[in-house]
Amino acid sequence: MNMDIFFKSAIATTLTACLLTNIETAHANDELEQITVKGRSTNLIGSAISASEGFVGQEEIEVRPLLRTGELMELVPGMVATQHSGSGKANQYFLRGFNLDHGTDFATFVDGMPVNMRTHGHGQGYTDLNFIIPELVETLAYKKGPYFTEVGDFSGAGSAFFSTPNTLETGMASLTLGENDYTRLLVADSVEKVANGSLLYAVKKQIYQGPWHDIDEDVSKINGLIKHSQKLSDGILSFTLMAYDNSWNSADQIPQRAITNGNIDELGSIDTSLGGDSSRYSASAAWDSAHASLTAYFIEYDLNLFSNFTYFLDDPINGDQFEQVDERKVYGAQGHYHFAHKQSRTTLGFETRIDDIQEVGLYKTTERVRRGTVRSDEVTQSSAALYVRNTFDITPKLRSNIGIRYDYFDFDVASLIDLNINNVNLNDNNGSHNEGLVSVKGSITYQINDLFEVYMAAGQGFHSNDARGTTTKVDPNSGESTTPVDALVRSDGAELGIRVDLDDSVNASLALWQLSLDSELLFVGDAGNTEASRPSKRQGLELTAYYRMTDNLSFDLEYSMTDSEFSAPRPEGAHIPGAIDQVLQMGVSASFSDTGYGSIRVRHFGERPLIEDNSVQSDASTVVNALLGKRWGAYELKLEVLNVFDSDAHDIDYFYASRLPGEASQGVEDIHYHIIEPRTYRVTVGFRF
Repeated sequence: MNMDIFFKSAIATTLTACLLTNIETAHANDELEQITVKGRSTNLIGSAISASEGFVGQEEIEVRPLLRTGELMELVPGMVATQHSGSGKANQYFLRGFNLDHGTDFATFVDGMPVNMRTHGHGQGYTDLNFIIPELVETLAYKKGPYFTEVGDFSGAGSAFFSTPNTLETGMASLTLGENDYTRLLVADSVEKVANGSLLYAVKKQIYQGPWHDIDEDVSKINGLIKHSQKLSDGILSFTLMAYDNSWNSADQIPQRAITNGNIDELGSIDTSLGGDSSRYSASAAWDSAHASLTAYFIEYDLNLFSNFTYFLDDPINGDQFEQVDERKVYGAQGHYHFAHKQSRTTLGFETRIDDIQEVGLYKTTERVRRGTVRSDEVTQSSAALYVRNTFDITPKLRSNIGIRYDYFDFDVASLIDLNINNVNLNDNNGSHNEGLVSVKGSITYQINDLFEVYMAAGQGFHSNDARGTTTKVDPNSGESTTPVDALVRSDGAELGIRVDLDDSVNASLALWQLSLDSELLFVGDAGNTEASRPSKRQGLELTAYYRMTDNLSFDLEYSMTDSEFSAPRPEGAHIPGAIDQVLQMGVSASFSDTGYGSIRVRHFGERPLIEDNSVQSDASTVVNALLGKRWGAYELKLEVLNVFDSDAHDIDYFYASRLPGEASQGVEDIHYHIIEPRTYRVTVGFRF
């Protein structure tokens, strides 16, 4: 696609949306229903289109013990967030039978900005939430399944929308100290009457050495946020700046045989020079009213990541360490406008995004020193989408929601070098590709009474593949010919569900769902080439229940069960490696008088196949976290106990071949795992002003 035409189209669309926001509605009854978000207790009967969507508020977030920022994703029922590397790397996510890797097939947004990175140096859809400050998450809205027209790329398993507040009730300052030199300092406040509005600011600094025996993580992370918001006659206009910078050392997954043989223990490492650094800076503007919403954003992002999964399998002299590089700028906008009619509401929306990737690369390294280039490319990836959705009240109790969306993608790939370290001419992989996709989505909802509502939803979603995979013709490692992959991979989903809301004391839902993927074609960032897997099918059951027993005591239960398999038979088997079959999370939150509070949470995820014939499985994993706090006026003291029972369960397991010094040249197939961090205590002293 001609980039000038693309920019002009995006600008024209944006200006049109801006003009629409100034159109006054002709009738007072055009006002859309407003939902007051109270977190889990928000009553969605009458507004939701599926049983598996919901809200979480800051009141629940602040009493949840968190080891890492990425565990905010576990507020989505059924989601598991683990880690197989250092504190600066994106978490590993699991949901609905997907090993989402670092984000593929689950779309995430913060204040309207996409988090998933397309054509990323480490993995497609890479979702790094380290730039978020948990205390500044006002709400999290989650929507599981491909039934929602406002979400396109990475939407198969669902989506999550984080939002930050415009103001704070009080300023806050806190200092957290913990084991292994964990230190975290936060200051945040909002000021009124600044440039006809409110100014919110926050800064956070964190350092951490980690519990590992042969490396210090040396985490040095800083986050910043500035947000100005202004109430106008018919909406709120806001401008937000975010900053994030981090560097760290990593303790990656380790082979089981190295522990069994006594070479290292479970807190040890094979390669002690792993780690990375990353940064993200963004500027965004947003307009929100009862009828319209518009967001425009700019993101500058960098990552250098050093890993070594196979040790000495490919290179017995220098080792198999490699560096993945990602340097890009992202521009985009999205918006929608609502039209209200007598018995229906219509929404028109658009989305544009340009990833201007200066370099996405893969290098062979030893102790973080580059020895040669496997692949290094400059990529421009553009997309534009239009959608329309209509909600129609068929009867006072029966309503339909039907939508259609069109997404268009344009890919341009150019190698930054000629011959790589393997003497392969990478210019053969240069090229352009474009592709479009229509997605249809719909649901029928029946409100039995004020307490019960049932849903039937179906829809199409997709995830994009790495741009390099759409133009590749030569494997950068072997030099052999390869076949380009499809740019957009279709997913089809359906769901039946029921929701119950009893006087704000009980909020529960049950969903039966199914999801099929045409093909899980992915570019393998660790190898620099593409790998095609088969079509797949997943089906499952999800139960969520939130019970407010008294004003001071609440209980929640989230359970999901999934059956996952490849739908095209092959001799090696039909099991999908890494697909979790069961996830259980439950917790109790309590407040004591007006000043004390606490919570305890259990997270369990079941065994999962590590290879297609299911002959090798991971063990189940269970971890318990707890929090206890006390307030004295403006002062607060909080204790977090993470991994209360000091479980040595695994955060992640893989099965593949690697080679340690002295082993045979073909290596040894083995389970490689990363242990849950041992029990740790963290104490926070806070002050409100």
